[in-house]
Amino acid sequence: FMYPKDTKDPAKAGKLRLLYEANPMAFIVEQAGGAATTGRERILDLAPEGLHQRVPVILGSKTEVDTVTGYHHEKAA
Repeated sequence: FMYPKDTKDPAKAGKLRLLYEANPMAFIVEQAGGAATTGRERILDLAPEGLHQRVPVILGSKTEVDTVTGYHHEKAA
């Protein structure tokens, strides 16, 4: 499952809210053996900056999430 940052509006950090959408899903996926990231960092490692903070979300198997994360690191380099 992916809900990445939209390049059409770079001011928006993402669509799903960290505290009550992204974190619960990330916890469940990681407990099931998968991975959850924003594309740059693990979702469960993020410290909330606000109640309704939005983040990009990439959830799935570790292999698939690592592949997508690799694309983000290539783009940043």
